[in-house]
Amino acid sequence: MKKKEIFVTNGARQTRKLGELLAKELRGGEILCLSGELGSGKTTFAQGILRGLKIKGPYTSPTFVVMKKYHITHNTKHISRQKKVLRVTSYELRDAYHIDAYRVGPKDIIELGWKEIIAGKSNIVIVEWAERIKNIIPEDAIWIKFEHIGKNKRKIVIGNKAVGSWSGCGS
Repeated sequence: MKKKEIFVTNGARQTRKLGELLAKELRGGEILCLSGELGSGKTTFAQGILRGLKIKGPYTSPTFVVMKKYHITHNTKHISRQKKVLRVTSYELRDAYHIDAYRVGPKDIIELGWKEIIAGKSNIVIVEWAERIKNIIPEDAIWIKFEHIGKNKRKIVIGNKAVGSWSGCGS
């Protein structure tokens, strides 16, 4: 991802649906760093990603357990059209990790097997409060910032460090 993409959602359902749509673009090895104030939609968005990966719920916040691991039970095919040629790409996703770094530091996350988890190219890693462990986040991570812009309205900015910095998103 080379540029910022900005979305506005109206309510939890749309935020969850945006997470589901993003899940369809994941191929494995992605680290999704969610940043934003309390109640801004990070967990709801993460639940959408898990649902989009066809992982059976319930999906609860890992706030008190720090990390939850979900097994992805299906192989995936992605169909794309490039220059009038239909291309089918198969890939296997193995596990999704949902981490909440609100109450812990980088050392705690490393002790949970962080290096092995992010090395797995069949894994999807979702980190809430990622700015708290930004010094162990790889450069190619995808940063997703959540902002309140109304009672139920959220601005969601998706990008990476390479697109420039914005408050709280790893730079």
